[in-house]
Amino acid sequence: MREEMDRAYDNGGFIPGAADYPPRWAAKAEAFRDQLGPRALLGLPYAAGDRNWLDLFLPEGMPRGLMVFIHGGYWLRFDPRVWSHLAAGALARGWACAMPAYTLAPAARIAQMTQEIGAAIGAAATRVGADAGGPIVVTGHSAGGHLSARMACEDAPLPGPIAARLRRVVPISPLSDLRPLAQSSMNDKLQLQPAETLAESPALLARRAECEAAVWVGGQERPAFLWQARLLSEAWGCAWHVDPGKHHFNVIDGLEDGTSALTGAVLDGL
Repeated sequence: MREEMDRAYDNGGFIPGAADYPPRWAAKAEAFRDQLGPRALLGLPYAAGDRNWLDLFLPEGMPRGLMVFIHGGYWLRFDPRVWSHLAAGALARGWACAMPAYTLAPAARIAQMTQEIGAAIGAAATRVGADAGGPIVVTGHSAGGHLSARMACEDAPLPGPIAARLRRVVPISPLSDLRPLAQSSMNDKLQLQPAETLAESPALLARRAECEAAVWVGGQERPAFLWQARLLSEAWGCAWHVDPGKHHFNVIDGLEDGTSALTGAVLDGL
């Protein structure tokens, strides 16, 4: 079973040139931050932990609202500065974009990461004034898709005024049911126990009715990710969109472009 689950969730093993993506992303992210200059507020703390910080990117003029992007990496690796450039689409539409770091496994359990993301959203929203009336939208990719979906659940750890302004979540290629991950070799570090898989799986939890949701996934992703996306959309009764020809590593590219269908799914109508 473990070998079967490892294969099911092995994205890089089925994407040509997979190893080239992280350095390419990191180079684009660094160039984006440099170009943005003083509108890139880096390393803002939201709690006391070493990884409890976020980067906040501001548009020209007063932000229309706040988009939060949560990075992936199976809760085990990376930090948000690999994907800073994905804020470009939101900024082009006049939205601020926050990208939080969070404590990774095995130093933290997924339940702790959920709490940290809630705190990060509250801190970022307060910083840009979204707690005074502007809308908040949360998106994220893969493990970040899981954490973005958790923010729409009825038990999400968001302060009341912030939760009231969370208008939409758009999980991208999310891990919505953690039970299969507990049977993979990743669980040597994740240390998922049965109770936690139930408590932290968005597809097994109720969504707040006032928070919209839409699920996005690439058409060329592993079958397990197509299943995870469809499962969440069915459990929550929300739309899901299969992006033709996109795999797990390029399905997020649309966030760079303010006119893309993905950016539209995140921000249109708000």
